[in-house]
Amino acid sequence: MEQNFFEVVEARTSVRNYDASHKISEQELKDILTATAKSPSAWNLQHWHFMVFTSDEAKQRLLPIAYNQNQVTEASAVVAVLGDLEANKNVDDVYNPLVDREAMTAEVKDILAGQINRAYKNDIFARDAAFTNASLAAMTLMHASKAKGYDTCAMGGFNAKNFVEEFKVSDRYLPVMLISIGKAAKEAHQSERFDLDRLTTWL
Repeated sequence: MEQNFFEVVEARTSVRNYDASHKISEQELKDILTATAKSPSAWNLQHWHFMVFTSDEAKQRLLPIAYNQNQVTEASAVVAVLGDLEANKNVDDVYNPLVDREAMTAEVKDILAGQINRAYKNDIFARDAAFTNASLAAMTLMHASKAKGYDTCAMGGFNAKNFVEEFKVSDRYLPVMLISIGKAAKEAHQSERFDLDRLTTWL
């Protein structure tokens, strides 16, 4: 069900009612997440981690944390998108292969590492970067899911503190959003979008 990108963007809506009998395969989820991992990120630090809920037991544990939203248990899967507060620790893993292939000099890597580590001394910067970059990945995930024939809904309505406690999330990560993935059982309610003129300023 591969689709043209612009068709995917046009067709994507926030679906809250799913066919609870439909199962999504692990391979389909891996395909979606592999595409998601291609998302852009500052310094290519890839500030995201995904917790994937597919079992009934896991989704039941998540349900009260997500304020009993029915899509949590009806969807084929729910992906929690986490932002990395310590993405600066990814520097070696990101840049060493480039240095080894001589696509980057060790000197350039050291300059970038210095910039990154100085930025990450600021907790506000680290938190903002975690949210911003993980959100880029979240949008890719929703478009990739739609391209595979699945519907999604991004959920900001959940108790992040309880999520961290229930699923023992490391202090390194903060929950950004939940995304349900599945086959729609009911069409999304209609919504309007502002005209482009309202949204843009041309200089």
